[in-house]
Amino acid sequence: MQIEPSLYTVKAVFILDNDGNRLLSKYYDKKLYPSMKEQKNFEKNVFNKTHKADNEIAFVEGMTIVYKCSIDLFFYVAGSAQENELMLMAVLNCLFESLGQILRKNVERRCLLDNMDGVFLVVDEIIDGGVILESDPQQVIQKVNYRVRQLQSLTVSTVWMNT
Repeated sequence: MQIEPSLYTVKAVFILDNDGNRLLSKYYDKKLYPSMKEQKNFEKNVFNKTHKADNEIAFVEGMTIVYKCSIDLFFYVAGSAQENELMLMAVLNCLFESLGQILRKNVERRCLLDNMDGVFLVVDEIIDGGVILESDPQQVIQKVNYRVRQLQSLTVSTVWMNT
């Protein structure tokens, strides 16, 4: 059976701490893990299979998972079993490098939690609804900075108008 190629490459992105607790997650295929409980069970299963491994790729529950760890964080990008691992790895590397720039190379739990709004902006600039939009960290940072400036100018003008 031939599977049709699709732009919907990424099924999920999630970041866990070194205990396997969710810090961020975005699921793009609502049928895959529709409830929070199913998502957390999947994440726990993935974490248990990967946190002691020295690989960059795993196959869990029929999904291709690419992952990377940094200090006390684990970054995961999930796609279907037929998905190109190099495409998923490009997303993972872009996410990791973009966050490294936003967090000033301090990619660890506390710093990530302190900058969650920027983290979500980065994820949203890389992936939209499972479609890969960008894989160049410099472009992602440029777009995030632009959006932050837009939000700041809106906030300033709103405060100005309300006074």
